[in-house]
This record gives sequence, C-alpha cells and structure tokens, in this order.
Amino acid sequence: MNFRLGLMLICTLLGLSGVAMAEPEVAAAVPVPDKGDTTWMMVSTILVILMTIPGLALFYGGLVRTKNMLSVLTQVFTIFCVIAVLWVIYGYSLAFGDGGSMNGIIGDLSKMFLAGITPDSTAATFSEGVVIPELVFVAFQMTFAAITCGLIVGGFAERIKFSALLVFTVLWFTFSYLPMTHIVWATGGFLFEMGALDFAGGTVVHINSGVAALVGALIVGKRVGFGRDSMAPHNLVMTMIGGCLLWVGWFGFNAGSNLEANGVTTLALLNTILATAAAALSWMFTEWLLRGKPSMLGVVSGAVAGLVAVTPAAGLSGPMGALLLGAAAGAVCLWGVTGLKHMLGYDDSLDVFGIHGLGGMLGAIGTGIVAAPSLGGMGAEDYSIASQLVTQLIGVGTAVVWSGTVSAILFFGIKAVMGLRVSQEEEREGLDTVSHGERAYSV
Repeated sequence: MNFRLGLMLICTLLGLSGVAMAEPEVAAAVPVPDKGDTTWMMVSTILVILMTIPGLALFYGGLVRTKNMLSVLTQVFTIFCVIAVLWVIYGYSLAFGDGGSMNGIIGDLSKMFLAGITPDSTAATFSEGVVIPELVFVAFQMTFAAITCGLIVGGFAERIKFSALLVFTVLWFTFSYLPMTHIVWATGGFLFEMGALDFAGGTVVHINSGVAALVGALIVGKRVGFGRDSMAPHNLVMTMIGGCLLWVGWFGFNAGSNLEANGVTTLALLNTILATAAAALSWMFTEWLLRGKPSMLGVVSGAVAGLVAVTPAAGLSGPMGALLLGAAAGAVCLWGVTGLKHMLGYDDSLDVFGIHGLGGMLGAIGTGIVAAPSLGGMGAEDYSIASQLVTQLIGVGTAVVWSGTVSAILFFGIKAVMGLRVSQEEEREGLDTVSHGERAYSV
C-alpha cells in the first residue's frame, strides 16, 4: 500500500481527517554536466597541450640557430611540466578562488592542492544552469598558464641560463600570471567586474607574456654578434610544422574558452580560421610589396599574429569583424618585428613582443569595436563602442604595467643573485651542449 495513502487512512480512523497533510519537500535539481560539453572541454584541453608541446616548441626551435635547437625544446617542455605541478598546488586556487578583501586582485588558498575538488565537483559555464566537471576546468586553465609562461622564452632565446629561466618562470607565474588571470576572468576581479572583454586571453596570455619577453630581452641584453653575425632560422620546415600545430591547437584555445559546445563555440571556431587566414595574407602581401618576395616565414608569422589578435574577440566578433581584425594584425605585427624592432634596437630573439605583445594589444582594443551588435558582434543590446573602448584600454594598460613591473623586478633580482645569461664563450658554443650536453643533429 502507498505510504501516503496508508497515512491518510490511519488519520481518518483516528478522527484526524481534518488535519492538513504536509507536502513532501522537493529537492532542488542539481545541474548535471552534459556529456557533450564535457567531451568538448577534454578535447580542447588536449588541443591546447598540442599547441605548446610540440607546437610552440617546434615553432621556436626552428627559428633559432642549430646550436640552440635543443635548448629551446627543453625550455618549453620543462616549463609546461613545472607549471602543471604548480597549478594544482596553488595556482588554480589563487587564480579562481575567492580572495575576500583582496578579491579584486587575487584569489585565496582554499583550494590549495585541489582541496575539496572531486570528480563530482562542477564549474559554471556562461549559460545559466549549464555546468562542466570542475576537474576539466582545472586542466583546461592549466594549459593556458603553461603556454603563457612558455611564450616568454622567445624574447631572450639563445643566451639565458636554464636555472635562471626556471626561477623566473616560477616567480612570474606566481606574481604576474595568477593575478592577471584573477583580475580578468574570476568573479570579483576588478577588470572582470568592470566589463573588460577578453574571450580567450588577449590580456591574460598575449600582452602579459609579450611585455615580459620584451622586458627580459632588454635586461638580459643582446645576443653576442647581434646586428653583425647571421642569426637566421636554422630550420624553417620545423617552424612551419610548429606554426600549423599552433593553428590546430588554437581551436581548443579559442573555441574551448566558451566552456561548452554551442553556437558561440562554432562562431569562435570559424573566427579562428578567418582571422588567421586574413592575417597570413595581409602579412604576405605587405611583405611582398615592401621586399619584392613573399616568404614562408612571413606567411606563418602572419598566421600566428592573426591567432593572437582574434583570441580576445573569438566568441564576441562576427565573422566579418574577425576578417578585418586579422587583416589589421598581419600588417601591424609585420611593422612590429621590422620597423619598431629596428627603430628601438632591442634583441627580441623570436619576436614575442612584436607578435604577441602588439597583436594582443590590437586584438584587445579591437574587440571593443568588433563586439558591437551593430557590426555583427555579440555584445549587449545597449552596447556602446566608445564606453567599451575605454574599458578595453584600461585592461591593456593594466596588463602592460602589471607584467612590465613584475618582470623587471624579477629579472633585475635574479640578475643580482645568480646571473641571467651564460658567458660569451658558452653562448658562442651554443646552449645545447653548454646547458644540456646534447646536440640536436649528429655531424
């Protein structure tokens, strides 16, 4: 017999038929992660790992001289491993935790060592009531931290001490990457609350790393023979392969940043194709016009510039806006790695600032324009381009000042304590044998 029916019968027999029956409480439905969203986020995480190892490693490795090939591969690979460990120890908690009175700048340590996070824990997405497993969010964001730190290597490649690089990476990750991540992407972060738009990392990843690379190049100093000896890339085939892996992996980077699989995800994917293609062609035709020949390195570099520029706008711009953003990035970044670099005379070995720094600034500011609904973007109905541009400029300025200040303090401090670069004799011999006792190629 049904329990409720039996209870009513007993009450009737006892003359309590007039007593109101309490309605059973209905538990609130607990959001359950969608298997499709979860699968997409796992795939996106793997794609971003592909961007870093082997993508970024091969892209950088082909650009240096033969004697430094293995050093760059080792640096990028090791940095990925270091950041993966630090992320789960304290990085995730500081980046996305609730920092209380400091929440505008940094999180707390309540989730240190991933305390309290289980396979059943969930993280919110951008759609109300839609969640994903928190562990996949942890892993996805870990890959962003790793590639950001890896990008910096290109600014002072071929002359940095391996030990000094590792110390810098740990400290910069702690004092620059984690606060910037919280400021831009965490609830309570002051740029997040201000409404700054950064879909997948224009400020957090590209400006942050680009400025750090520039500061490092200036403080570490120029390579021996810079401006006199040939420092041409030793293997552009590897650079091409690495660039292609970056493009493929970037679909996880941009489309994965929507945190679920829906229409906005497909928009981010399409924009990642269009802006990249437009930037590659823009760089190629501009170079062709100026130098008389289109280079393979130029086309690939242009593609990376387009990927950088569309990152903050990937899920916010319409397709035509992405095309324009990419076309602008190709020309601007070409100027950055030629005109600006030569004008100021700094030795940014692999043009991290020229592509990631300038491209990130262009993309972050341009997002304020292309996100406008009147231009096919995904901004709010009452969107104001002028107002948003002010907010975007504040975001860019914050990233430049924060990363620049932290990087300068760290580089000068490490230089004073343990030195930043190898000796001139060791630099001439090459970091492969000096730092790692290996050669990339047998003679």
